[in-house]
Amino acid sequence: MASIKQRPNGKWRARYRDHSGKEHVRHFKFKNNPRSPGESAQHWVEQELAALTRDDWVEPSRRNLTVADWCDQWIKGYERHRASTVRQAKTHLVRIKKRFGDRQLRALKPSDVLEWIVAMQDEGLAANTIYALHSRLAQLCNDAVHDGILTKSPTSRRTSPPMGRQRPHVATTAQVWALYEAMPENVRKGILLGAFGGLRAGEVVVFRPEHLDAAENVLRQCVQYPAEPLKTEHSLIPIPVPKELVVMLTEGVDEGSSLPFVRGEQGQAISKRRFEEVFRAAREKVPDLPEGFRFHDLRHYFASLLIAAGLDIKTVQHRVRHASAKTTLDTYGHMFPDKDEASRSVVAAAILDRAASPEPDPAETPAD
Repeated sequence: MASIKQRPNGKWRARYRDHSGKEHVRHFKFKNNPRSPGESAQHWVEQELAALTRDDWVEPSRRNLTVADWCDQWIKGYERHRASTVRQAKTHLVRIKKRFGDRQLRALKPSDVLEWIVAMQDEGLAANTIYALHSRLAQLCNDAVHDGILTKSPTSRRTSPPMGRQRPHVATTAQVWALYEAMPENVRKGILLGAFGGLRAGEVVVFRPEHLDAAENVLRQCVQYPAEPLKTEHSLIPIPVPKELVVMLTEGVDEGSSLPFVRGEQGQAISKRRFEEVFRAAREKVPDLPEGFRFHDLRHYFASLLIAAGLDIKTVQHRVRHASAKTTLDTYGHMFPDKDEASRSVVAAAILDRAASPEPDPAETPAD
């Protein structure tokens, strides 16, 4: 519903109602002047009604929203997530606002996104970082569409950069034990938990005797640094370990102790950041370990042990506590042994089986 009426002062008042019934009003110099459509009431009403009909109408008060304004509004709703997730999102938003902050959100185009991708590549950012930043911008734009601010997102598979495909560093068993010896005694058990239990650094620094089921020989990790629940249900899967590892972990631990296995020099709890600093210092003492070798790569060593022993993909998935077997395959698929010869043997056996079968005697074939 729309109407255009002239006011006593000579101005033309145009008004219409949106789908919610809210009335929108503007005043114009002309009722209908093709030479000056921006000052024509008829042109404005027709444009607004057409947008309503196409279902791409946007609330007028939100049409000039900048990318920075939307980022600030969006992060308030995103703060329902865990603190570490919000911190990462805020880091991404700093980059996005630096590039697009003063731009109108509705004016953002796919070509702008592609130019941003190229600029970050020229800057030398890692492929995974660029992929994560694009994903965050896509999340912002898709939520803006859902909120009625945008009619279509400028991000898509066409603008998405490739995800980095970095193969994990896998240490040898000798290097793992060298790392164990190079670590100070108060944090040494962290190597055992990472290399033989697949725990992450944030899980290692808060792993306590109560998380070790010595009777069942199982690790039951349920928290991560500083004292937050694990991200997914799969991360809560118990990890079976050998009795030998249980003995090494409990050595020197007082009965009833609630202190973490990994502690500071004075016996106090240690932060994830400090633990990783100590690990990097120990890494320098181990020959042939690459400079980029991280504590997280001990999880890859753990997975490589399981794969080398012939465990199937689903078992490896559960031991490293991935949410899906696809994640496990994407990360460790290249470690599984080559099955080319095995597949050739299977087909060859079927062919040889036919060759070994006696041909039927025509004389013995019954007549019709």
